Amino acid sequence: MSPAAGVKEPLLPGSSKSAPAKPPSVSGAVFNVSTSIIGAGIMSIPATIKVLGVVPAFVMIVVIAWLADISVEFLMRYTHAGDTTTYAGVMRESFGRVGSILVQICVMITNLGCLIIYLIIIGDVLSGNHPEGSVHLGVLQQWFGIHWWNTRAFALLFTLIFVLLPLVVFKRVESLRYSSAISVFLAVVFVGISSVMAIMALLEGKTNSPRMVPELDNKAAFFDLFTAVPVIVTAFTFHFNVHPIGFEMDKPSDMISAVRVSMVLCAAIYFTIGLFGYLLFGDSIMADILVNFDQNSGSTIGSLLNDIVRLSYALHLMLVFPLLNFSLRANIDEFLFPNKTLLAKDNTRFWSLTLVILAFCYLAAIAIPNIWYFFQFMGSTSAVSLAFIFPGAIALRDAWGISTARDRILAAVMIVLAVVTSTIAISSNIYSLITGNQS
Repeated sequence: MSPAAGVKEPLLPGSSKSAPAKPPSVSGAVFNVSTSIIGAGIMSIPATIKVLGVVPAFVMIVVIAWLADISVEFLMRYTHAGDTTTYAGVMRESFGRVGSILVQICVMITNLGCLIIYLIIIGDVLSGNHPEGSVHLGVLQQWFGIHWWNTRAFALLFTLIFVLLPLVVFKRVESLRYSSAISVFLAVVFVGISSVMAIMALLEGKTNSPRMVPELDNKAAFFDLFTAVPVIVTAFTFHFNVHPIGFEMDKPSDMISAVRVSMVLCAAIYFTIGLFGYLLFGDSIMADILVNFDQNSGSTIGSLLNDIVRLSYALHLMLVFPLLNFSLRANIDEFLFPNKTLLAKDNTRFWSLTLVILAFCYLAAIAIPNIWYFFQFMGSTSAVSLAFIFPGAIALRDAWGISTARDRILAAVMIVLAVVTSTIAISSNIYSLITGNQS
């Protein structure tokens, strides 16, 4: 039986058969969940505030965090009611083989897209970017000048081999708890320094006035608001790691508690960096805010803070990378080799999948420089399905007869909101693409 069909082990079973592993603590789960959430999404939150305005963006972050918390509770409750320990497994029990295949495809698309985004951002930090004709130098180029060894291709290859590869060969999620704790700390450092810079600029009268509500000049501007929603949805999509993290714990209630703490923490971090990032850069803000931090601040301390902000977050993403790689590798294995031996017991298959994933992400990150389109595509398709549509559908299907009236109402609202906003966002993007080409 494949892991998706109900093997009672998380993610990479067989990796700890020789000795029983100690169940992870709630605090360890908080770090792993928070790390799964605060990936690259934080980079585009300031750009969403530029589109939505401060008040609608705050409301949207709170609503999506609340719905994500409900959807995780659905996943944990209905999984424990059945005979499986995986997301694909609970979808199989509700909707058959088609359900599990849909989850596997969405997880693969979402995680692969996120890993590519991480590498693009790391490349932006180390080697710069050239969006729309403007030149933004990377840290290495500002320090040492432009050379062959600090080009995007070489810097990313070095990072892949000497930083990411050693981290992605661990076979248990809990093994990454220390790197996850460090990555959350680095995210807080990033937010803290950005906030200090914004407050200093505010006191000096150098900040941009925040736009409290969106500017709706025409009908197209109204529909553009919906294109920001998928970016926030993607920023809160971590559901592919709910089962790997949750089923290493003793009790389902521990995972629910960990998720709620993580949601409050991450929503606060998102809104803070969004607001202060917009105060610092205003309408000139890029889809990847780190690109903006290359500007000349006019002082040595300011330049040092700029570099610390960029490097701390690049290191944070390097530590988040293995968490997403875990679930991506497991799902690809389930999808391609459903009847093979467990992945952790087959070193050839384990290493082959690991190296192919890394190579593909590297090539895509070199070829595609813009993260905003990735966020919009994933947030309108695979991410919104994993975060809201599939958990809501499981609650409505209610294969175990445990849904309450409240569950069914919340599930229906979740699905309707997800489908409507995603459809409008996709339509708006297609319309913009067509009108942009015609003009």
